[in-house]
Amino acid sequence: MSAYTHSAQSPIRYPDAGSTSVMTKRAWWLVVLNFLIPGAPQVLAGSRRLGRFGLACTLTLWTLAIVALVMWLLWPTVLLNIAANSISLWIAAALLLFYAVVWLVLSLDTLRLVRLVRTKPSARAWIAGLATVLMVGFSGTAAYGAYIATTTSSFLSSVFIAGPSEDPVDGRYNILLLGADTGADREGTRPDSISVVSIDAKTGQAVTIGLPRDMKYFPFPEGSPLAAVYPEGYGAIDGCEVGEPDGCQLNWVYSEVDLVSPEMYPDARKHGSEPGVEGMRSAAEGITGLTIQYYALVDMQGFSDLIDALGGVTIDVPSDVPIHADETFTTVAEWIHAGKQNLDGYHALWYARSRHDTSDYDRMARQRQLQDAVLKQFNPTNVLSKFEDIAKAGTKVVNTDIPQSMLGYFTQLAMKTKELPMVNVELVPDNGVDPLDPDFDYIRQLIDEALNPPVSTEDPAPAE
Repeated sequence: MSAYTHSAQSPIRYPDAGSTSVMTKRAWWLVVLNFLIPGAPQVLAGSRRLGRFGLACTLTLWTLAIVALVMWLLWPTVLLNIAANSISLWIAAALLLFYAVVWLVLSLDTLRLVRLVRTKPSARAWIAGLATVLMVGFSGTAAYGAYIATTTSSFLSSVFIAGPSEDPVDGRYNILLLGADTGADREGTRPDSISVVSIDAKTGQAVTIGLPRDMKYFPFPEGSPLAAVYPEGYGAIDGCEVGEPDGCQLNWVYSEVDLVSPEMYPDARKHGSEPGVEGMRSAAEGITGLTIQYYALVDMQGFSDLIDALGGVTIDVPSDVPIHADETFTTVAEWIHAGKQNLDGYHALWYARSRHDTSDYDRMARQRQLQDAVLKQFNPTNVLSKFEDIAKAGTKVVNTDIPQSMLGYFTQLAMKTKELPMVNVELVPDNGVDPLDPDFDYIRQLIDEALNPPVSTEDPAPAE
């Protein structure tokens, strides 16, 4: 069969090599096909064996993408659980690396099949440039995706524990949040910020309950180790084991259990917790009357690094806040001025910690404001663009006993939470709570009203 007959039957496989116009048109077709259907150029113009392999890889990838889309639409929690599993992430990383190599090989082979020297001189740079950009885009994106998957897997393994999931209690998940106030000049850890976040397991509505660190005489749940030591409330009889007799306040529970009585909670570390955290969990349960399934301990210095990784946090500062020159919290070095400010980690940390000419309750409000602002800035675009720095900072920020098996569910729940207004219940004098002489029946009434707001039974106004 003559070359002319071959060309007539298959102009892409057997082109008229002497026609620059035909070769240029053919080159554009091959480059575009390699982008749309990797493997197709080889089937049409090169090694059919390589082409069939490329097409099989392409169809497999499309199938996986369609399955993932269907799962996202019908069973999002299942997909998120798979995505939050370390083994799944490593498998995903291996697949992405495989596709990065496949796309690289197919793209280079397509460039060979194009035969640039036979195309119009004016088109050669454009054809080669487009083919190179697409090759780098495909293979580079896949390789970066593999990197993200392995980094995420390492991050999840270092922060979250392997363990069974827990059911909601009374339709809610309750999480103890502790901001650790550590330092070289103090023994052990004292939580500087204490709150309980209660999340409706169906709607995602979250209620944050702020617990003053100076609260006294609070009870512990019946049957807990601390209840046996302090049956009338923490420090109510003969003081406590740390600090002055009149200094037995909420944030001292961590230090006491951690430094003096860790044997109270012998299995804490085995379950991804710490004795001090378990003491604080018991205290928070005694105050709120809630069952707390999980905790998250946030190191404040690590929190500063996380804010830097995010590129700062935007806060509407209601009034000037001082930054102290030393740990005495009396000498002012500079001020964070009122108005909308984008704070780096250092200034955000001082915004949360500042004590000069202010009360603990003011600090609680600022800490809650900062917490809400950071959560709002945790969006996919921001996180992906700064992923490496955020992952590095994240491993230093959080200790938690939330298991990896719950991450998919909590991620989906968090999407609902972000769409709803956050409800804050601060157990402070402005809400009728005296932390130095608390009325726990009244405290639990406040919490119950926030968790179970009354439903209006009034008939809607008639339409005019």
